Amino acid sequence: MLREGGPRPRRPLSAALAEFPGFRPAMPVDIDLVSAIIREAAEAEILPRFNRLAAGDIEEKTGPKDLVTAADVEAEAVLSRRLAGLLPGSTVVGEEAVANDPAVLGRLEGADPVWVIDPVDGTYNFTQGRPDFSVIVALVIGGRTRSGWIHDPIGNATVSAEEGSGAWEAGDRRQVAEPAALAEMTAALYVGPRRAPALHERIKALKPALGPRSYLSCAGAEYLGLARGTTHYAIFTRLLPWDHAAGQLIHAEAGGFARMMDDRPYAPRPIDGTLLLAPGEAAWRALRAVLVDEDDPARLGRRG
Repeated sequence: MLREGGPRPRRPLSAALAEFPGFRPAMPVDIDLVSAIIREAAEAEILPRFNRLAAGDIEEKTGPKDLVTAADVEAEAVLSRRLAGLLPGSTVVGEEAVANDPAVLGRLEGADPVWVIDPVDGTYNFTQGRPDFSVIVALVIGGRTRSGWIHDPIGNATVSAEEGSGAWEAGDRRQVAEPAALAEMTAALYVGPRRAPALHERIKALKPALGPRSYLSCAGAEYLGLARGTTHYAIFTRLLPWDHAAGQLIHAEAGGFARMMDDRPYAPRPIDGTLLLAPGEAAWRALRAVLVDEDDPARLGRRG
């Protein structure tokens, strides 16, 4: 769903950074400049390899669907260099860097600004010639996501957000969908039997009462659907920070509400549990009641 909001004000990230005592960036950092850097990296390193990967350009990490390509590696290298150079004193946590050295994740525990990068989210889709892949970048400061970007290289579209400033795409403000009856809401449900067996069984039991499903095998693409109002709610049980830090902020700035299913707040670090994102707090609590407390799904009304 799109709400016209006029041109998005160009608020520099330095305004958010200035809230942290002792941190003084050497130059202002503009959210639109970061969007341009992401787009340029996609155009230079990702799109030229789409449908053109050689056998030697693809490697397995943990299994046949957990892949890394030359596009992932080269895009992360470009983004890491340019973003760290844009914000002196910042560090980078990239998916491929963590794959090579898990200790890199420790940077998220410090106070310094951290760029969290997923250079190609939906790598398996990318290797199969499917269009549902994205570039995800978040800026985390003091353990909180302050800004986030999700870029769709095929559509050449970027949704971005800064904390307290809304979610925007091409100058238009984004807004989550209105809550609806359970059977009328589109859901992205990433709940497997290994990570959340009880919830998996509950969703199977609820299947006749559930509405349409979105299953794009790409967290970034699912978050775009949430921000644009085409998907109402989502559940994720694999919570790697490069998949969710930016999207959770964008969803919140588009008017959504998200918490862990046990009512803890989400945090941009490796975290165990289940994340539920909904159109608002009342809808979140109603969905949780149906999914966890096994309330009658018919009680989930149209507004909340």
